[in-house]
Amino acid sequence: MEVTRASFGVVAIVALLFVALPSAVHGQTMSPAPSPTSDGTSIDQGIAYVLMLVALVLTYLIHAADLACPF
Repeated sequence: MEVTRASFGVVAIVALLFVALPSAVHGQTMSPAPSPTSDGTSIDQGIAYVLMLVALVLTYLIHAADLACPF
């Protein structure tokens, strides 16, 4: 059985359709990555609050020590 040029062209077109068709049928793109839950500003703000609390406690202790000293 001899393969003619026309049947080879039909097979090539059908093969190209089978290659191109699945991507067109699905038609879905990948969703973007989810945004980060913390961008670091909340961590920075927490560190700032802790440092301010430490400064407040140190200030209180230094002033209390000054009042207790009878110089």
